[in-house]
Amino acid sequence: MLRYAHADDLEDLPRLKETMFRDRAQQFADRLGWEVEVDDRGHERDAYDAENPLYVIWETPEGTHGGSMRFLPTMGPTMVNDHFRHLMDGVPLRAPRIWECTRFCLAAGAEARVAAALMVACGEIFRGFALSHLVGVFDARMVRIYRLIGASPQVLGAEGTGRDRIAVGLWAYAEADKDKVFGRAGITEAQSAEWFARSPAAARRDRRETRVA
Repeated sequence: MLRYAHADDLEDLPRLKETMFRDRAQQFADRLGWEVEVDDRGHERDAYDAENPLYVIWETPEGTHGGSMRFLPTMGPTMVNDHFRHLMDGVPLRAPRIWECTRFCLAAGAEARVAAALMVACGEIFRGFALSHLVGVFDARMVRIYRLIGASPQVLGAEGTGRDRIAVGLWAYAEADKDKVFGRAGITEAQSAEWFARSPAAARRDRRETRVA
């Protein structure tokens, strides 16, 4: 199932928290060889995990992490503005209805449908938080994955060639691709909507909207 939780909600999901950060270390440090920080517990974290981001996590039947992504509003600190602004001609991207998506991670041996399930989650975030776009940095290996699940971005800028190519992408919600993504994920719309509606993230949103009203 899909879980939606901010960083400070993860204390209530200790097994998911533990296995997500461990799988991130295995993917980014061990398999991809990125220069990332891994602590003495084998967890990969960076400064943006301290900004109380929203995580989407695919929970396996065993209760462990199967795949995940991290989201932050672009009005605050983001990786794309802090480290990859040069790919956008030096102009930061900041807008209330645009969030950054980073740390797309799949656990080793994850089912093929997990990537599509995470794209389903993006759709719930678009609707649930009234977003217009998601922005993120991606590398060459992701191009094929995005194409297969029907979620290819608009490229705002890129550098490098071949496997070393990195780009900044902008995603809009594509209603026309919805059925394809749900089909690949093996999730119904009703099921997806229920998972989001009962999540800590949705409850937090509702409390905030009540205070504003």
